[in-house]
Amino acid sequence: MDKKSEDFYRRLHEELAGSTTWPSEYLFKFIVPSEPEKIKEIEKAFDQMGAVIETTQSKTGKYTSVSINVTMKSAQAVVDKYIEMSTIEGIISL
Repeated sequence: MDKKSEDFYRRLHEELAGSTTWPSEYLFKFIVPSEPEKIKEIEKAFDQMGAVIETTQSKTGKYTSVSINVTMKSAQAVVDKYIEMSTIEGIISL
């Protein structure tokens, strides 16, 4: 992982740890190319977690936004999930 990513995840962890009582609900938002396998990959990553997942396709249909509302155990669990999701090609975390 590059230095810029490390700094981002460290700051995110500090913000979440300082502003939230864990466990807590967290809203993940991603944008991916509108390819069914990429959306399924995201859904699979949150399978068995009791997540509420909503998808919305862009007007052109090229991209899909995926919102996942799920209870996370800790700030580190949120950071770990973002790192896990970053391996999906073309994904943008919001």
